[in-house]
Amino acid sequence: MRSTGNDEENNRILMDLDVILNSHDCPYIVHCLGYFVNIPDVWICMELMSMCFDKLLRRSKQPVPENILGKVTVATVHALSYLKKNHNVIHRDVKPSNILIDEQGNIKLCDFGISGRLVDSKANTRSAGCAAYMAPERIDPKKPKYDIRADVWSLGITLVELATGRSPYEGCNIDFEVLTKILDHEPPSLPYGDGFDFSQEFRDFVDKCLTKNVHQRPRYQELLQQPFFRYYDAADVNVVQWFKTVVESADIEMHRLPNS
Repeated sequence: MRSTGNDEENNRILMDLDVILNSHDCPYIVHCLGYFVNIPDVWICMELMSMCFDKLLRRSKQPVPENILGKVTVATVHALSYLKKNHNVIHRDVKPSNILIDEQGNIKLCDFGISGRLVDSKANTRSAGCAAYMAPERIDPKKPKYDIRADVWSLGITLVELATGRSPYEGCNIDFEVLTKILDHEPPSLPYGDGFDFSQEFRDFVDKCLTKNVHQRPRYQELLQQPFFRYYDAADVNVVQWFKTVVESADIEMHRLPNS
């Protein structure tokens, strides 16, 4: 990364480094192997992951199966819960492009550039994220503060997108349309029919994440106790074989170490 005169961009680099360097004990957060500064450049050596779920969805052109999403949910909730519990940090940019997978079936959260410190469990700044994944309370100017439940909403949107293969706000041409739908319409949910056959436990989990009233939306401790989460936290799912099959069938090029 090249350090620039842009203070905001430089702060994002520092925040990302700070979080990953202090999260080496969490298996659900991508690891930093080291870094060095050669002004004006910052060189960061990261753990190699194969790709993000956004790229996987676009290249494969098929939804992600529920059992794989179970493992995505487990990894993401554990990572977010770890950040809150151990570092008092809110991610603020949960989306498919920030959830990574590798050939060993590991699923990890990345990109902490716009993460923020919580004060009395509240975030006081409105650093931008991607509009389609923003919780209603992050958009509403009458609600200047928000908490980790904004990331819970983003997880819900992410799961709907991965499960169906398309964004709930597909067809919106500008961010203003997306933000208006988030504020004024009913929240998205998993569809019935169209070849989809989701379990009731999965539907219930997503609906809880996408509860529009932030005061009724669950925090991480409640998500950890949901039947869908508990089942996949313990379940043996062959993520490795699924990933291999998808990559081979769609002829997707992955990040690999030389001669691997």
